[in-house]
Amino acid sequence: MKADIVTIFPDFFRGPLDYGITRRAQEMGLAEIRVHDLREFTHDRHRTVDDRPFGGGEGMVLKPEPLFECLDAMGVTPREERVTGSVKQSVILLSAQGLRFTQKIAGELAALDRIVFICGRYEGVDERVADHLADRELSIGDYVLSGGEMAAAVIVEAVVRLLPGAVGNEASTQQESFTVDAKLKSAGGADSTCGSNGLLDYPHYTRPAEFRGIAVPEALLTGNHEEIRRWRRQRALEKTWRNRPDLLEGAALTEEDKKFLSQQGQRRPK
Repeated sequence: MKADIVTIFPDFFRGPLDYGITRRAQEMGLAEIRVHDLREFTHDRHRTVDDRPFGGGEGMVLKPEPLFECLDAMGVTPREERVTGSVKQSVILLSAQGLRFTQKIAGELAALDRIVFICGRYEGVDERVADHLADRELSIGDYVLSGGEMAAAVIVEAVVRLLPGAVGNEASTQQESFTVDAKLKSAGGADSTCGSNGLLDYPHYTRPAEFRGIAVPEALLTGNHEEIRRWRRQRALEKTWRNRPDLLEGAALTEEDKKFLSQQGQRRPK
């Protein structure tokens, strides 16, 4: 997979892309990530990338010319072909007004051959970029950042780790919070290792079995796989209800799950 990041702060990415899974995926040839300086596509001595919006208002808006020229130089496939799905590419505008990024979207992006990230800045980007250049507009949360650089780093990390071979044990990515396995969902539950399947992850413990008077739950020490599975599933249900009850609405719940929530006096949100 190729990822291109268009930004006015290319040095920002010298840190986030050089560690962990993202770096390993590049070294293994699974991902190729390139950063492009938007100012290189300006034509005035001040290398101007922004301007005040028509109609007035506070702040500055990124101009369309440098962005269109940058993507032309990169040889990005026209938007019409990307939208129809005839090529496995996407141009993403990172913006507070975008669709909220999720694990499901990360999975969709991981299946593409090329992704281009446009890092918005200041008060926004000329709307012609959103309407005629990008085919997606994404946000990483309901808050405002000064620019899209942080968001680009977050999304690249989330997508790269889903590439086959990027994580040593690929099964582990199926057991994480927010991950939904379609086969398991249709079957109505989690697998034998208690993958999250739409819930938050269950708690984890390691050695020593007792630390400062705090013991590891007895169920995890029994060696009984069914008892461990049940304990993990119930703790995942409790944590999801406590921290993200909205996830229960779309989670794959078995009859056993529903009975447990009912016994706890925790009804599924309507």
